[in-house]
Amino acid sequence: MTFKEINQAYLVPLAQWTMIFGIVALCQPWSSLLHRYGLTITLIGLVGFLIVMHIPPEPEADHGDADDDDGIDGPIDMLEINGNAPDTGPDNRSGIV
Repeated sequence: MTFKEINQAYLVPLAQWTMIFGIVALCQPWSSLLHRYGLTITLIGLVGFLIVMHIPPEPEADHGDADDDDGIDGPIDMLEINGNAPDTGPDNRSGIV
């Protein structure tokens, strides 16, 4: 298991649960100690979350499925698909037909 997989599986949820625990600790009325450090716990979770979210996830491997290859190399306009695209050839550079 790589560090990026560990990050996505354990560190990101840990930071999120730390923030949630800090908010609960801040809002509960039973323990003065938890209430006192609730904001600190929330801020530790927030800083940890900001750090671990800047680690990019593992890139997904392309398996080369034949269904994925549709023969289109880039973005395509709906007018091009329908055959209604304006003529922008050498005689008509403005795109107005």
